[in-house]
Amino acid sequence: MKSAFVDKLIERIGRVGSEDVQTYLARLAKEKGFLETIFNAIQEGVIVTEAAGRITYVNQAACGLFGFSREDCMDRFLSDRLRGLEWGEIAGGGEQIISRDMEVFYPENRILNFYVVPLKNEPSVRGKKGSVSSEPAVTGYAVILRDITETRRNTEQTIESERLSALTLLAAGVAHEIGNPLNSLHIHMQLMERRLRKLPEEARESLQGSLQIAKEEITRLDSIITQFLHALRPTPLQTRPENINSIVEESVAFLEAEIADRNILVEQELRPDLPLLEVDRNQLKQVFYNIIKNAFQAMKSDGILRIRTDRDDRSISIAFADTGGGISPDHMSSIFQPYFTTKEKGSGLGLLIVRRIVRAHGGEIDVISNEGIGLTLTIRLPFRDQRVRLLGPGEPEAST
Repeated sequence: MKSAFVDKLIERIGRVGSEDVQTYLARLAKEKGFLETIFNAIQEGVIVTEAAGRITYVNQAACGLFGFSREDCMDRFLSDRLRGLEWGEIAGGGEQIISRDMEVFYPENRILNFYVVPLKNEPSVRGKKGSVSSEPAVTGYAVILRDITETRRNTEQTIESERLSALTLLAAGVAHEIGNPLNSLHIHMQLMERRLRKLPEEARESLQGSLQIAKEEITRLDSIITQFLHALRPTPLQTRPENINSIVEESVAFLEAEIADRNILVEQELRPDLPLLEVDRNQLKQVFYNIIKNAFQAMKSDGILRIRTDRDDRSISIAFADTGGGISPDHMSSIFQPYFTTKEKGSGLGLLIVRRIVRAHGGEIDVISNEGIGLTLTIRLPFRDQRVRLLGPGEPEAST
């Protein structure tokens, strides 16, 4: 909205003499400085762009939210300055006001709500008598940002606190009530196996199968306890530059015996020119291991697992596509929830741990399921300085 002074100046611009130019310029500078003082005093971030997304104004609050200076972003495209923010998603509403949430990773992890207001030019007037106004065109956008970190996190913290309390009590009980007996059972199974070797072959064969089943069940229970404890006590990342392809290959090699036993074909299409990533090798192997195991269990036997690595200008992707039965639409929203599982012997914690580790690396997970055909799970890990990502409705931030 133009000030009254600017309106008057436009009306008489043709009559302004050269001796008055300095006076008018001084007045314009004064009004501009007054408006900038107001915009810099408010706590909400304000960014003004051209229609194509080029930044023409940014206030101090917006600079503080994203950790850049005004000089760094003026005349640059907003999507270039904030990697992870696609301008098409911002301006896609045309003349509609759009409201979205975003997560900011730098300089601090924050949750922002922003709304985009289209800026329109004044309607043109044609004809000497009466006015015929054309439709005003969108000449730019005003992006208003509000920090809702505390509000969002308080809500999420309440939900997560309830979940964690239940998980803590259950895991503590499981670890105490089952952990020690399992150790004792494992020792006695070893003793029984030694004595079994001394029996006649006929008697040994009849008992060997039962003993093997008992050992497998003990191993499974021990694995459940371990997963509970990992979910409760996340290990801090120990990162260093790593080759993602080699981590994938090691994870597959670790499961080589199970691959042969299930007669599963694993096809690896690993892009050779991937950059090194700052990751925790052991934790990322745990992610790949869990995903591959899930795929094996979904396919039973004689299936195909395709693992493909790729990259774009911001991230490396690792896609796992299996030929199992997929997941029904009703279950898609629950697959990362604690205890949820579609498997008879599943703990419901594997994908919860996977998501926690991936998000700790600043990454994201996409899941595409074709029920009855298969499932594709894709991990995207950023190798550039990703500053923000758009959040879907009700989606929690990375720290949850």
